[in-house]
Amino acid sequence: MRLINETLLDEVTQQAKESPRLRMNHNLHDSLDAKAQRLLNALEPGTVLPIHRHRHTAETYVLLRGKIKVMYYNDRKEETEQVVLDPKTGSYGIHIPAGQWHTLEVLESGSVILEVKDGPYAPLGEEDIMSLV
Repeated sequence: MRLINETLLDEVTQQAKESPRLRMNHNLHDSLDAKAQRLLNALEPGTVLPIHRHRHTAETYVLLRGKIKVMYYNDRKEETEQVVLDPKTGSYGIHIPAGQWHTLEVLESGSVILEVKDGPYAPLGEEDIMSLV
């Protein structure tokens, strides 16, 4: 049993702070082949998450602590929507439909999301990453 508590969030956050990417996953699923990919994702301000999409699965974020901004884009590379997630204001999470271009910006150190999407794990292909350049 692994309890999701402040101690675990602090451990994963510390790993994110020490990572050059300023983020760290803590998988809750047993393997990358699992039908449900469930993980904690600790994110620090300055982490770069490219605008991307998951064509074959929806994705759900539940913010356990911290503050993040989630942005949606259309195929013309235009930002179409944004929302700030902050448990202190009652904005806890977001469900991102399959195929939706999205990214996030970390607004507060120590932010941790519970992320859920269908498996098995599939790395993003070139066609699933959007460059604004």
